[in-house]
Amino acid sequence: MKKILKSFYIAIKPSLIAILFGLFVGLIIMLAFNPMEAFPALLTLLLGGFNGGSQGIGNTLYMAAPIILSGLAVAFAFKTGLFNIGASGQMMVGAYVAVHIGVLWNVPGILHWIVALTLGGAAGLIWGLIPGLLKAFRNVNEVISSIMMNYIASFLLIMLINQNVIQELRAEARIVQRTAVLPSLQFLFPGSTINIGIILAVLIVILVHILIHKTTLGFQLRASGFSMDGSKYAGMNTKRNIVIAMALSGLFAGLGGAIMFLSFGKALPADGVIFSEGFDGISVALLGLGEPIGALFAGLFLSNIRMGGYYLQSFVFVPQIVDMIVAIIIYMTAISIAVQALFKRYGDQIKAWRENRKKKGDEA
Repeated sequence: MKKILKSFYIAIKPSLIAILFGLFVGLIIMLAFNPMEAFPALLTLLLGGFNGGSQGIGNTLYMAAPIILSGLAVAFAFKTGLFNIGASGQMMVGAYVAVHIGVLWNVPGILHWIVALTLGGAAGLIWGLIPGLLKAFRNVNEVISSIMMNYIASFLLIMLINQNVIQELRAEARIVQRTAVLPSLQFLFPGSTINIGIILAVLIVILVHILIHKTTLGFQLRASGFSMDGSKYAGMNTKRNIVIAMALSGLFAGLGGAIMFLSFGKALPADGVIFSEGFDGISVALLGLGEPIGALFAGLFLSNIRMGGYYLQSFVFVPQIVDMIVAIIIYMTAISIAVQALFKRYGDQIKAWRENRKKKGDEA
């Protein structure tokens, strides 16, 4: 047990160091602007949704679900050696298809939200499949193709909503029918907006963890990420692995977008602004060290401090300080991982050099 805990601590140490450093820098900034309120504000930030009791916790969990799935999408691609920066676009098309079905389709009872959620995820899968195919068969860099797909998704939504393609999705009619709304969990957190989205997100994370670490397909995907040439030499179909990885990554992001808007009173924006939750997914994946379970906890953490940023309005500080802290945490996570990798690779040489230097010092 002690060995397991030690291994777990070593694995999460880069993230812990990054979080502590980010919070420390945030505290310094707040002290510089208002020393009297800096410490209470930092405590409010850390408590996040807990500041609002059961309602605040429920709202935090509601906000966490799409962020977790976005982070999972990016982390899954990381595991296979790919960088899916197009999670925002995949979330947008997933959200649009889900809302389209939720507004226009007449599906009986519980099947309505299930169909909307499923086809929203399928739309994200298709949107992720495109850069996957381009990467596999034309060696197009997935960073470039996936980020361009974000803009295509943005302009596509503007066209579909604002121009007379789908009249019924204009203005007030963009709110989905009650049968398409995800079942609520307000009985657990009264007054909040929470629904079963968070439960679905946790279940998907567990399934993806099993897929990656316990199945043959997962082994092949990880092998391709570790060494594309090595996995190809071992007889693996690397092109297929790339396509599957990007398609599944898009599926998770599409589900995140669908969950975000299959909620009562939530309207799909018509201005085509790219969803920020997709870029939050990059932060979550890095902070979670590219692991599905890590993405779950990182998504909860990010959602919590963003909710804490909302409660910061009771002080003199603006909520944007959360973005500064998150940015510092991400930079520090990358640096911590890099330093840890260097010590892992050159640790023996560094240790031998230090012992040799100490020996020379004793002889002198």
